[in-house]
Amino acid sequence: MAGHGKTSEARAGQRVALIVAGTGVFWIMATMIGTEYGWSLRTRAFFDLAALAGFGFALWQTFQLWRARQNDKGDT
Repeated sequence: MAGHGKTSEARAGQRVALIVAGTGVFWIMATMIGTEYGWSLRTRAFFDLAALAGFGFALWQTFQLWRARQNDKGDT
């Protein structure tokens, strides 16, 4: 049996988790900083869209990982 975190699927899952966590932290920090410094709504909306893109990318990576696991089930 492979060790914890040694397979490519495990690494891909960890990468997705880091993307989601990093995007969430980025979004919260951008919102807090924007409020503190009085950024315009247009600027804050830009960071909201950037966070949405990050979450969308994480969702796409999760879907790719799920498809890879489904393909591996059929091979055995």
